[in-house]
Amino acid sequence: MANVSKKVTWSGRDEEEEQQKREPGEGTPLLNGGTEGRHSRQFPHTDFFRIGQLSTVDLDDDIQELETETLPPSPKEIPHNAKLLSLKYESLDYDNSENLLFLEEERRINRTGFRTVEITRWIICGLIGILTGLVACFIDIVVEKLAGLKYHIVKENIDKFTENGGLSFSLLLWASWNTAFVMVGSLMVAFGEPIAAGSGIPQIKCFLNGVKIPHVVRLKTLVVKVCGVILSVAGGLAVGKEGPMIHSGSVIAAGISQGRSTSLKKDFKIFEYFRRDTEKRDFVSAGAAAGVSAAFGAPVGGVLFSLEEGASFWNQLLTWRIFFASMISTFTLNFVLSIYNNKPGDLSYPGLINFGRFDTKENGYDIYEIFIFICMGAIGGILGAVFNAANYWLTIFRIRYIHRRYLQVIEAMLVAAVTAAIAFLMIYYSNDCQPLQENSIEYPLQLFCADGQYNSMASAFFTTPERSVRSLFHDPAGSFNPLTLGLFTLVYFILACWTYGLTVSAGVFIPSLLIGAAWGRLVGILLALGSGGAAWADPGKYALMGAAAQLGGIVRMTLSLTVIIVEATGNVTYGFPVMLVLMTAKIVGDCFIEGLYDIHIKLQSVPFLHWEAPVTSHSLISREVMSAPVTCIRRQEKVGVIVDILSDTSTNHNGFPVVENNSDTTQPPRLCGLILRSQLIVLLKHKVFVERASMTLIQRRLKLKDFRDAYPRFPPIQSIHVSQDERECLMDMTEFMNPTPYTVPQDASLPRLFKLFRALGLRHLVVVDGHNRVVGIVTRKDLARYRISRNGLEELYLAQT
Repeated sequence: MANVSKKVTWSGRDEEEEQQKREPGEGTPLLNGGTEGRHSRQFPHTDFFRIGQLSTVDLDDDIQELETETLPPSPKEIPHNAKLLSLKYESLDYDNSENLLFLEEERRINRTGFRTVEITRWIICGLIGILTGLVACFIDIVVEKLAGLKYHIVKENIDKFTENGGLSFSLLLWASWNTAFVMVGSLMVAFGEPIAAGSGIPQIKCFLNGVKIPHVVRLKTLVVKVCGVILSVAGGLAVGKEGPMIHSGSVIAAGISQGRSTSLKKDFKIFEYFRRDTEKRDFVSAGAAAGVSAAFGAPVGGVLFSLEEGASFWNQLLTWRIFFASMISTFTLNFVLSIYNNKPGDLSYPGLINFGRFDTKENGYDIYEIFIFICMGAIGGILGAVFNAANYWLTIFRIRYIHRRYLQVIEAMLVAAVTAAIAFLMIYYSNDCQPLQENSIEYPLQLFCADGQYNSMASAFFTTPERSVRSLFHDPAGSFNPLTLGLFTLVYFILACWTYGLTVSAGVFIPSLLIGAAWGRLVGILLALGSGGAAWADPGKYALMGAAAQLGGIVRMTLSLTVIIVEATGNVTYGFPVMLVLMTAKIVGDCFIEGLYDIHIKLQSVPFLHWEAPVTSHSLISREVMSAPVTCIRRQEKVGVIVDILSDTSTNHNGFPVVENNSDTTQPPRLCGLILRSQLIVLLKHKVFVERASMTLIQRRLKLKDFRDAYPRFPPIQSIHVSQDERECLMDMTEFMNPTPYTVPQDASLPRLFKLFRALGLRHLVVVDGHNRVVGIVTRKDLARYRISRNGLEELYLAQT
């Protein structure tokens, strides 16, 4: 079958390069548009075959259930199937391999050594906070300069042509500025690093869950993400710069903690102890929290976000370190921005967005308003579900038809031009004129309003989204009329839904807040009209509740979002109403569809493990779930056999049970350990053979440092040369295998397997019989393919070449 697919949102460049090297007939497109990986256990080629309860689909054949057919080399459409689980995503090793080398190193470290390691962890978290804060400062300052330049030029042009006629030229100028910025940003993402598209939060959630997403924490991704979000916001798209800060902080954390850059091929020879997935995961959690802290000036909210939305594994010490990183991040941002604004030491710039302080002494809330808040939460949940559902179908359309890079760039430019055109037309036809007050709006447009007045619609469209949110929160009553807010809510809702998922770096936090603040303020105005202008019906208060309801209805966050809003507003008076609104929005929204981040994870067919196993899965046992038969390696194995196993292009096993060398061939050998593909490759690279060790010139004994130096980009087996004589040599696994792998009996229930896998961060779980003989192996994909649907327990298909 011919190569038909280009990389979609999450695909890495390595996959495309590999795809180009394949012979015709070897490449198969995933149904989501990416190139497809291989299942960890390979079996004879058939249309369908069963591994316990496993259904594996061969996409080369015409299968009615998946409604796929052979596609031409340049397809106009890539089919999508919601019941597919991708095999291209591998797992991360969040469980340390406690082999003899690891145990020897740990035993050599004394109390002082462990204390030094712990201090180093705190130093790294401090560096993560500092650099994340500096990146946030850079984004904020550059966006302010570029957006200020654009709005200043366009405003002068509009003011000029309002008097002389020819406003169509002003529209063309505004659309050209937007399109130019967005085009550059989209080109960087589409042709530079596609993983940098979007906010990056779904990808970081997957990484912390234990899924290896290609290129997600690379330096190149950080550069493209930062530049892309600057250009997206400056280009006037319905996006925010706060969401991508979470991804940026995670990349910074992953890079610093390793003490080197694989992209720059520079090793600083520091922090070598932390070069493993377990340690990197903890630092990435700290980076995500530092990103939230820098974005919203909410260090506690950052910790809770990392706990609620990101980290799959948690402990008390990690909580303290993450809080330290968050605290340092917001302080760094505060301090640098105070210098930039010529107010050194005035720490009043805690985050990229400042909601401003609400005067709760005059505008508190009464008990009868609680019912109104609950209703607003329900509205937010319904609108969030509509937003998510519309974006879901829009994303499927993009996967099917807009999978080529040039089409993705054209779409982004189209959205930028349409956004500018709609904003201009709404400002042009709006007759909502308000008296111009000092510092009320940064770029006031008069247009056809009388002298001393400005166009109220322009205060929402003709500025950055962050300033629009603050305007809706704090402008005095009467600054907007209901028709203006209603039209703005409808139009911006559609634009934000269309924009999220473009091939640009952008977040959904601020657009959601802006939509909610608009309809929330509208609710406040209507309540004020209905109550005869009662003091309790403050539009700003209801704008805040609407913003919380809309954001909660879209992303379904509760605990962390409550604290973020409380910290960003600077008071706790509205803490309970915000909790009430967010809980209601989540409950109502979950009745219809999942949260936006979970939807996009599912659309990419990622084997994501949720907190609990499907509730009706107790009837399944490990014998039905496991993959079998298993490729095992003997404790002492021939080099040629190992090379052949690793070179087998029909399989891509990453973990191999090690069994005893059994002279009795009639009995299956017993399990004695587990060894990883990466470990075997390092052993082959260093020629760790039994015969070489027994020679008079004894080679240097392999250390853990040799494995850490190769991490995380282990060389492919094709790059390692093994002579014919070396193929007859033996390799002894005793010193390098994990002698105590986790095992389960054949009749263990799926929820029990799930708990072990999820809580311990496992990559492989060996299934053994009563005599400790290997009968199967359970991997992430074996568990992730079971999920609850409206029709009960559902089993996903796995793509197989």
